[in-house]
Amino acid sequence: MHGVRRGLLKRQARACDLPLIEVEIPAACPNDVYEQRMGQAFAESPLREAERIAFGDLFLSDIRAYREERLRAVGKQAVFPLWGRDTTALAHEFIAAGFQAFLVCVDPNKLDGSFAGRDFDLELLAELPPEVDPCGENGEFHTFVYAGPIFNESVPCQIGEIVNRDGFVFCDVLPRVDSRPTRSSR
Repeated sequence: MHGVRRGLLKRQARACDLPLIEVEIPAACPNDVYEQRMGQAFAESPLREAERIAFGDLFLSDIRAYREERLRAVGKQAVFPLWGRDTTALAHEFIAAGFQAFLVCVDPNKLDGSFAGRDFDLELLAELPPEVDPCGENGEFHTFVYAGPIFNESVPCQIGEIVNRDGFVFCDVLPRVDSRPTRSSR
């Protein structure tokens, strides 16, 4: 859903000293295929050894119930450390802590597509319409985080082409060889 290049995802995981386990699914993946592939991933090492799986969900009860039910089916427990947090406060805390991110996917039915490619910063938060959740919890937008206090180093990247695809507006984030995330000219 984020449309971020695999190479950048791998760089992000390395910069945070986190293992990356990729579960491949087809585009427009049917739910039964998604569930089968996820079940298979949890049955194999290293996820087989994991007892608890953390999610960043904030308040969508149906999503939480789905995750809990699916994980129970494979003997795992879902954990929601951010559950119930005020999303306006959380978005401001994220920025104040020094995290940096770009909006990489926007649902134009919920937020103007011109927000794709923008920095997730105080200016963006101030310009969000009141009906848009500041953390994008209702699917209004998705982000790519490239720097912050949990990163050993920032992920060098820049904004690329903005495209409309499958009813969403995507911003291509491109890898950079130097160390500064920047905006490309459009």
